[in-house]
Amino acid sequence: MPPPIKAAAESDALRARIEDFSFYYANGFQAIKSVSMPILDRKVTAIIGPSGCGKSTLLRRLNRMHDLYPGNRYEGRVILEPEGENLVGRDADPVLVRLRIGMVFQKPNPFPKSIYENVAAGLRVRGISKRQVIDEAVESALKRAAIWDEVKDKLNGSAYDLSGGQQQRLCIARGLAPNPEILLLDEPTSALDPIATAKVEDLVQELAKSVTIVIVTHNMQQAARISHRTAFMYLGELTEFGETSQIFNNPQHPRTENYITGRYG
Repeated sequence: MPPPIKAAAESDALRARIEDFSFYYANGFQAIKSVSMPILDRKVTAIIGPSGCGKSTLLRRLNRMHDLYPGNRYEGRVILEPEGENLVGRDADPVLVRLRIGMVFQKPNPFPKSIYENVAAGLRVRGISKRQVIDEAVESALKRAAIWDEVKDKLNGSAYDLSGGQQQRLCIARGLAPNPEILLLDEPTSALDPIATAKVEDLVQELAKSVTIVIVTHNMQQAARISHRTAFMYLGELTEFGETSQIFNNPQHPRTENYITGRYG
């Protein structure tokens, strides 16, 4: 039997709890199998594992992305703390969930709009229409995403005119603008060069001071550099969860050790 999943220390505040969570595609395939893990408040949690292990599927479920496709279903709960709200419950509005749980994808995906309107999009969905409020929120989000100085003089310009690294930071700003409780990052640097990757990693560490972050990454060195806790997934199951230093230096499960040491993956 595998060793039990380690829980967060009692002193760690929780932002969310994933409880016995499973996900099934419309064809009946079970992609996520009874995953339970804590998401710590204002910490970076990395999810690692070989390709096809379910890490990106789990991340997107937290944002209710799979609701867009008929026939998909899930079991279990994702509880947002301290409210105790089940984000995947029938009463939870998926649109509001996506504003509270921001999402940034592997490839930068700015809207075909101006830089300003990209960041303002979530605010308008929230029903905010006062120009001054939107202006202040857009500026704040761009500053938090460390791109304000690069775009402040061209806010009305197309987001497509930005470099790949700038577009990704713009997408992070777009996710931050509605002031989410959690920001999900799905391999956010895999399409970027080393310089742009370093900027995003620095940004993630700075943002974790004010927002909870969950990042899926195929880059184990990146997980070791920027995360506080790491979850290792294999074939849809959560094999091991713990402090990042423990996972990389003293893994408790043979599968985790084999993956960390490069024996497979």
